[in-house]
Amino acid sequence: MSASERVAATSAVPRDLATRLDRAFGLALEIGTAALVVAEIVILFVGILARYAFHHPLIWSDELASLLFLWLAMLGAVLASRRDEHMRMTAMVNALPSRFRRFFELLSLAAALAFLGAILPPALDYAAGESIVSLMSLDISMSWRAAAMPVCVALLTLTILLRLLAQAKVTTLLALLTVGVVILGFDLLHPTLLTLGRGNLLVFFLGVVSATVFAGIPIAIAFGLATLGYLAFTTHVPIAVLVARMDSGMSHPVLLSVPLFVFLGLLIEMTGMAQVMVRFLANLLGHVRGGLSYVLIGAMYLVSGISGSKAADMAAVAPVLFPEMEQRGAVRGDLVSLLAATGAQTETIPPSLILITIGSVTSISIAALFTGGLLPGVVVGLMLCVVVGWRARREDRTLPSRASARDIASSFVIAIPALALPFLIRGAVVGGIATATEVSTIGIVYSVLAGLLIYRRFDIGRLLPMLVQTASLTGAILLIVGAATSMAWAITSSGFSRVVAGWIAVMPGGAISFMAISILLFVVLGSVLEGIPVIVLFGPLLFPLAKSVGIHEVHYAMVAILAMGVGLFAPPFGVGYYVACAIGRCNPDDGMRHIWRYLAALIAGLVIVAAVPWISIGFL
Repeated sequence: MSASERVAATSAVPRDLATRLDRAFGLALEIGTAALVVAEIVILFVGILARYAFHHPLIWSDELASLLFLWLAMLGAVLASRRDEHMRMTAMVNALPSRFRRFFELLSLAAALAFLGAILPPALDYAAGESIVSLMSLDISMSWRAAAMPVCVALLTLTILLRLLAQAKVTTLLALLTVGVVILGFDLLHPTLLTLGRGNLLVFFLGVVSATVFAGIPIAIAFGLATLGYLAFTTHVPIAVLVARMDSGMSHPVLLSVPLFVFLGLLIEMTGMAQVMVRFLANLLGHVRGGLSYVLIGAMYLVSGISGSKAADMAAVAPVLFPEMEQRGAVRGDLVSLLAATGAQTETIPPSLILITIGSVTSISIAALFTGGLLPGVVVGLMLCVVVGWRARREDRTLPSRASARDIASSFVIAIPALALPFLIRGAVVGGIATATEVSTIGIVYSVLAGLLIYRRFDIGRLLPMLVQTASLTGAILLIVGAATSMAWAITSSGFSRVVAGWIAVMPGGAISFMAISILLFVVLGSVLEGIPVIVLFGPLLFPLAKSVGIHEVHYAMVAILAMGVGLFAPPFGVGYYVACAIGRCNPDDGMRHIWRYLAALIAGLVIVAAVPWISIGFL
């Protein structure tokens, strides 16, 4: 063996060892996250049985589920990073020559590395600070839960470092140098930024977010970098607050239903329940152009409000309908765009957390809000149906012949156990059997039994990949939610809401002008904040003003919710759009050219609801 061969053989040993260690880490991560998903299902379902069947509630189940959920969310984010499944917009980057695309890919990793490196020390401090607090029923320190943040931030950092080291050294160094120069530039501008006051909101939450999103940096990292820069260069707030706000955003109890509904959707497909449901719906409406798109709109209306989370609602519907719709010629980007639009359409459907929040902060009757929210959702849904029908007529697709009454009846009988699932889920919530968070576990158990005993389709070999996919998607979604929550807190803590309310109060034009300005305001706010923080901050200020100019409070509430829904699901800033893309497993770029027609339908429906108060208050 020559000297060069011996050197090559010697250098191959550490590379081979590193590869084996990386594979072992990946396998351990997949098994660990899959086990966490199973644990959440078991804990919540056992809690339901103990409380409802045996009348002996387990007081520790909710705390344990919350503790494990943060670990699932953070480890899922690490898994999503390894699988390159974090949501980002790459339309502008993909239009560049290949050498520039490669640079922006590495710039994305370098920016993520800078963000993670900046929050790792505060995350360690945050976990240490939580040690003085105990989980009451479990009697253990909260640091066991909070440790998920620093541990997983460190794992994310390691994952990105390994990916950077595997790339071309010159381009990698250039990307790292670019990020360092940008940070240095902001540091040099620190004295100037301190003099801008609320103008920094435009610099960071419009300028930095826009630049990073269009540069192809993951959406969660883009939001996190903007918030980090705002806090570090314009305030004296410790960065640990950002970590705490990310924790609170990712740990909301309602969000626990997201991974469970994601897994439920995959389970419905695996057990054959999706197939029989779609076969019945296809026999019923398959001969109509755009038939299954109408079904998607109606299905989102029916399941909306069950979980309290739009992400969970979309996760329950998309896996059932998307495969069949694609087989019939639909484009994934168009499907995701319609899914996002239906998420905005159903924002007013009770039982909705935002309706409850409005009632709690404005003293409006929650029963009146629940009643008033049904018809606006129908109006906006009809606008979406108009767009679906218009688009379907322009498409040159061969449609199947109308199914016979016998085929429809036969497919309906076969599909009855599957069609009963959404009614079972809603009935469990309304009947007090399970909370909105727990109810998905009832659906999972029901689907397992239906697959084993009724449809005789249950592939055990697919369970682990399904659980891993659930964990990865959960991490991608919740990291965006956590980063958006911290960004929302930074914006609202600046006193922005009081200033805006003051501007609106002095605007001329009466009720019409007030309503138009409010719509624009809520669309903008909905694109950068979650609906609940917006209502908490602006509700006590704007609802009395609306009443003073003669606008009914319930009517104003419906308009505000729908306007925020438009902002929430409108790219490039709307978090809901990226969540829909994550659930539909679609690159955001692919849906971008389709979303505008559905946004036009949403806006048309919003204008109709705003112009016709009876739609919101006619049945009060």
